[in-house]
Amino acid sequence: MSGMSYLIDGHNLIPKITGLSLDMLDDEMQLIELLQEFCRRRRKSVEVFFDNAPPGQPRARIFGSVKARFIQQGQTADQAIFRRLEQLGRSARNFTVVSSDRQVKAAGRAWGAHWITSEKFAHLLRETLQTSTEENNARADQELRPDEIEDWLEIFGSDEAETRE
Repeated sequence: MSGMSYLIDGHNLIPKITGLSLDMLDDEMQLIELLQEFCRRRRKSVEVFFDNAPPGQPRARIFGSVKARFIQQGQTADQAIFRRLEQLGRSARNFTVVSSDRQVKAAGRAWGAHWITSEKFAHLLRETLQTSTEENNARADQELRPDEIEDWLEIFGSDEAETRE
């Protein structure tokens, strides 16, 4: 499953993430930032689809491993995901579709893609971001043992190490 990429229905996912809401002005950018960190930690890539894009906005923007697709009015993110699956054809099986919408799920399955609900992905996202934050904090809190300090002083040289011998 390591090469797995995600196709995400962005506005379907946002309400499932604690602290995000579709009423927020920057909800899409906040989701993109969370997804960037998720991709970095999980070594995955993501395509996230947002509908109701204002006219004149670029259709796609790249943010590291996250490609955001902004769907103009008159089309939906669901339709854009269907088209993307169609483009992928047989390689769709290397993708996981993230949406709680039954039609999106059916389309993903028809193309052989994996599928996960927005709720489950929100949980995976929260777990991934929390776990690595805890790991980083644990690493930062580790203190060196006296023998490790001695070793470092020897390696990098210190007047203190020489006076002890």
